[in-house]
Amino acid sequence: MFERTSAWIQRNLPTRAQMEQSRVMRPFASRVLRSELWRFTRRSVPRGVALGMLVGIIVPFAQILFSALLCLPVRANVPVAALTTFVTNPFTTPFIWVLGYNIGAWMLRVDAMTVVAPVNSAMEHSEFGDMLQWLTGATLVTGFGLVVLAVVASAVSYLVSGFIWRFVVANKRARKLHERRVRREQLTAGTGEA
Repeated sequence: MFERTSAWIQRNLPTRAQMEQSRVMRPFASRVLRSELWRFTRRSVPRGVALGMLVGIIVPFAQILFSALLCLPVRANVPVAALTTFVTNPFTTPFIWVLGYNIGAWMLRVDAMTVVAPVNSAMEHSEFGDMLQWLTGATLVTGFGLVVLAVVASAVSYLVSGFIWRFVVANKRARKLHERRVRREQLTAGTGEA
């Protein structure tokens, strides 16, 4: 399973050449393309996942650009952050927004406490006035809910990706040690017979 997942990630990760050729990234290329931001380490990968999750949920446009730029101060992995921003896509965005609205409404208890004074007495009982009231209230509630959702999802994804990173590295080490042990046993068995 990990082999298929890592193969998919390798195919979809943006390369340094792609980022360097991007017109939008060209002004920032010298900083974003620094080698330490492209290394896969136990600290940079979880930071990249968390940052990509945060940017992916909060920022509705130019997510790869913002995630790459925000990788600079926190020393996160640029390709991982760029790939993680795809958590929001045309299929998942409506669900994330509905979840954000529900979280915001629950935390702010908007339904029970919302009393908005009408802007104009002529619009007081019109459908447009009602829609405008609902829209302005819904966008603020949704925005707050999305920020809360992004912070929680970012923290959880940081912890989960750190555990997964350690699990994968521990498995690789165990496999290498096992292979060495088998080779050593084969060598000693081969020299003992001769």
